[in-house]
Amino acid sequence: QVQLVESGGGSVQAGGSLRLSCAYSGYAYSSQCLGWFRQAPGKEREGVASIYLGAYSPYLADSVKGRFTISQDNAKNTVYLQMNNLKPEDTAMYYCGIRRSGGSCRTESAAFFGYWGQGTQVTVSS
Repeated sequence: QVQLVESGGGSVQAGGSLRLSCAYSGYAYSSQCLGWFRQAPGKEREGVASIYLGAYSPYLADSVKGRFTISQDNAKNTVYLQMNNLKPEDTAMYYCGIRRSGGSCRTESAAFFGYWGQGTQVTVSS
């Protein structure tokens, strides 16, 4: 019922910027938590940022604080992840998902999220 589509990935040099989009369709409860995660080959899916839909309540992982910003445009049913000062260690597939159950809107575990999109690749070269 809920579908998420990520876009905006690409290849950039270290220090560059990208803006990822997560467009959602279908039913989306106004207070649902949407999270951004990333996963490099052979690595666990790592939480990046999250936000309650319809509210300004961003959460950022320590690794991206000061560099990334999560925001939303409810009229466009889209959540954005602005990524600045990208580093090679940011290279990964980036996914967005909806938290399946209530609780804190944090990305402590990908297991709490679902309705994953197909992901968008971010590659940062040095």
